[in-house]
Amino acid sequence: MKKIKSEYIVSIGDINYGGHMGNDKALLVFHNARINYLKQLGYTELNIGDGLGIIIAEANVKFRKEVFLHDVLEMEVWLSDIKGLKWTLSYKIIRKSDNAEVFSGTTLMVCYNYSTNKVAKLPEDFLNKLNG
Repeated sequence: MKKIKSEYIVSIGDINYGGHMGNDKALLVFHNARINYLKQLGYTELNIGDGLGIIIAEANVKFRKEVFLHDVLEMEVWLSDIKGLKWTLSYKIIRKSDNAEVFSGTTLMVCYNYSTNKVAKLPEDFLNKLNG
């Protein structure tokens, strides 16, 4: 599957009382990676074709190393699985200064019709680009 990379710079709003990135910010980094992934495929979270958007059904994070203010993170995201109406994006986050994997994880996604408030089938064009 096609892997797309982009960068995230850790800001003061990402840092918790312990002096490192808060665990909740991992999903923010995944969100940024996903937005960049979709953009490079020609889509947004609210428009993947056929009037559909996407929503997260489940998220998983594996923490490996602390992340600090001003760390430059390389975000890598790719499609790792499709089962029926659900599809999984995988994420690998590397600190560029030492090439350490700081966290990784997955999000289980579904297509969603915001007009009808119902889960929908992946649009064919979107599916082809995901598999590209």
